Amino acid sequence: MKKVLSIALASTIVLTALGATTANTVDAATTVDSTHVTVEKGDTYKSIAAENNTTISALEQANGRTVGGFDLIYPGETITLPSATSNTTTQATTSATTNSSAEATNTTSTQSNTSSATTGTSQGTFKISFYDPAVLGSNMGYSGVAANLSVFPKGTQLKITLADGTVMYRTVNDTGTFANSNSQQLDVAMPSSSIPSYGVTSATVEVI
Repeated sequence: MKKVLSIALASTIVLTALGATTANTVDAATTVDSTHVTVEKGDTYKSIAAENNTTISALEQANGRTVGGFDLIYPGETITLPSATSNTTTQATTSATTNSSAEATNTTSTQSNTSSATTGTSQGTFKISFYDPAVLGSNMGYSGVAANLSVFPKGTQLKITLADGTVMYRTVNDTGTFANSNSQQLDVAMPSSSIPSYGVTSATVEVI
């Protein structure tokens, strides 16, 4: 009789452990409608963006967050998705334009460093950070910008219009750690004393 009770007790413990494991499973964000989702435990802006075929920056803008900032969210919170009929249409256009630009660049890179198909056209919105080459021990100067070279090959000349309206002209001469891993980021060379206090911003980018 004692042996039977021991087996029953062990089975109960195993089932309880399995139930606890299932309860701790992270669920994906729950869809409310075509433009809203509810945050579940374990969700991040990155995971929500991936699940809804959008970008983190587009999601940040749709929810009034700082692009490139810290996106702290909580279970039960409602997140707005970028809508095709809202101001975030620019983000969808950015994605399509960026893909077309990358294809055009890959097609023409063996022929020339400049793609006539993209010259003078907007490449969309990019995340912008700043760095001082001299601090890193580089002598490249301050006329350059680091980019993902599969998007903008070395030698590509860019017109960069920051969110505050500041316009800069830079030539792609390097690929930094962050820019290399993010096709939608540029690292602009600038003296430390001139780097804006906000550190990270967004900008529209044009090939010239």
